[in-house]
Amino acid sequence: MARNGTTVREVADRAGVSIATVSRVARGIGQVAPDTRRRVLSAIDDLGYRPSHLGRALVERRHAALGIVFPGLSGPYYTEVIGGFESEAIAARQSVLILGTHLLGHSDDQVMEIATRVDGLAIFGGTVATTSIQRLVASGLPTVLLASPPLAGASSVRSENRAAARRLTGHLLRVHGYRRIVFVGNPDRSPDVTERWRGFSDAFRDTNLEPPAEPVRSGLDQAAGLRAAADLLDADDPPRAMVCANDETAFGAYKSAAARGVRIPEDLAITGWDDLPLAELVSPPLTTVRQPMRELGALTARRLLAGIRHADDYPPDVVLNTELIIRASCGCREGASAAAGPPGSAVNADDNG
Repeated sequence: MARNGTTVREVADRAGVSIATVSRVARGIGQVAPDTRRRVLSAIDDLGYRPSHLGRALVERRHAALGIVFPGLSGPYYTEVIGGFESEAIAARQSVLILGTHLLGHSDDQVMEIATRVDGLAIFGGTVATTSIQRLVASGLPTVLLASPPLAGASSVRSENRAAARRLTGHLLRVHGYRRIVFVGNPDRSPDVTERWRGFSDAFRDTNLEPPAEPVRSGLDQAAGLRAAADLLDADDPPRAMVCANDETAFGAYKSAAARGVRIPEDLAITGWDDLPLAELVSPPLTTVRQPMRELGALTARRLLAGIRHADDYPPDVVLNTELIIRASCGCREGASAAAGPPGSAVNADDNG
């Protein structure tokens, strides 16, 4: 029975095949077993399937372009991730369409529009509603989630967060004995920050301590970090240590501490996340977690290209390793014990010790 709005995924489910097989049958290319081809054609007839504009663009592969959706385009983190993504796209002779949603109203509509102009789309975690991602997947467009857990039909590429945050916070609690520790970041806006907050809380429980009930909610730029630190340091009971959700927030906290004559780490320990180039150059050098930002973008592009080729080269959920980098801002000095981790040392985030 014919009906409007049928998707390529519904055809695939009816025929008991993959979306890629439906695409090959629709295009009349590739080797498909005769019985499988008959099932797909029967499902197309039964459901009255007619490719949408997006579906036709996908089938014809006429764009030679990849899309990537970010919450914002400022800052060294995004620069590195996009750089890695572009390098792989250029090597594959693909152009790149970049959409930053931070200044857009109705951003999901913009995402659906850009999807009609690309052969595959990478979506940064927290930028697009789950229902919109499901629509993209149902249309047959190769979709990869970046820095976010996978959804049904959409694979993901992300860095490990929770174990590293647990190790970092545990270092502050056990090695340095800090107790008034706050987490500065907003878990509601980022899947990555959500996992870092969970790891932070895990470390308190590991030490038989009650974790803070809430994080100090803050944006991820230097200005937000400066404001958050100012409020904390001006309070009656300021923290002894700040675990910042990223390096940029930590740099803002450095500035706020300097303006108040607060010494790092003697009065306030500060840690970050990402290991940006500046992290080793600030004074004192920043204890942080290194994540492979450029590889994150490059692997996302490779995963998209594999999806366009209908190749199953990657598992649905790729998690890249992170490293805890111990420097002086947490209170460690040269000659510290191995347990403390001397400045500049790397500790595998999979070690939850």
